[in-house]
Amino acid sequence: MRVFDSLATGLESNLDAFGGDVEFHRGDLRDTAALAAAMRGVTHVLHLAALGSVPRSIEDPALSNDVNVTGTLNVLVAARDAGVERVVFSSSSSVYGASQALPKRVGHLLDPISPYAVTKQAGEQYTRVFAGVYGLSTVSLRYFNVFGPNQRPDSAYAAVIPKFMAWALAGEPLVIHGDGLQARDFTYVANVVSANLLAATAAAGVDGEVFNIACGKSYSLLDIADALGAAAGRRLERHHVGGRAGDVRQSLADIEPAKAKLGYRVLVEFEEGLANTWEVFRGRFGAA
Repeated sequence: MRVFDSLATGLESNLDAFGGDVEFHRGDLRDTAALAAAMRGVTHVLHLAALGSVPRSIEDPALSNDVNVTGTLNVLVAARDAGVERVVFSSSSSVYGASQALPKRVGHLLDPISPYAVTKQAGEQYTRVFAGVYGLSTVSLRYFNVFGPNQRPDSAYAAVIPKFMAWALAGEPLVIHGDGLQARDFTYVANVVSANLLAATAAAGVDGEVFNIACGKSYSLLDIADALGAAAGRRLERHHVGGRAGDVRQSLADIEPAKAKLGYRVLVEFEEGLANTWEVFRGRFGAA
């Protein structure tokens, strides 16, 4: 297995569990020469690299576009030139944006409301075009709010679950933007890993297609606060602040096409995933 990463948001230590089975290349998607070198001899590409976070993209849309759009185009060109068998692109549920329809289905009209969402929509279009024009086998997976034990809570752009857990363990109030009733189809990382492997090895009939990857259930921020309070054995204080620009109100995925065409299944439900993540965070940051 070969990993190409700039470590702009990740840690090389996350690969320690794989021992000597990982060949690590530190590099940037915008460095086409380094990317081409890392692509040599590769048969399948799982393209997860991106600058995440809606707020980050609103603060610096040009950087998000440069990394997420130009970077994805570079990956596809390098994969095409290296004769890669398939590229699996990590997209996002954010592409549905302001669309009110629930559950979110791949055929729905997209209405992105943040620069980040636009970059992911552009990435999907590029993967589809490369499948059609160049014959490069591609699949796009729209992740719905992925969470898990290795997420970092120490960034201004950290996701809500690791932030909530860090605040709970530090005895600090949970900062909730808006009323807390905004709901998401939170997806434990093991489900996403499984989906990537299935997409990489699925039959050729899925070339150029897009699939939702989620659990098919929705939970609000207040639901998460209640669940973490139960895990901590006390009610967690909440501090409500103003809503955020680009924040989607409701999200719930239709995952039936992924089940039918990829063989996708929810391996870890939200409650189990939250409990697993909480235990790791409690061991890492101290007992609540």
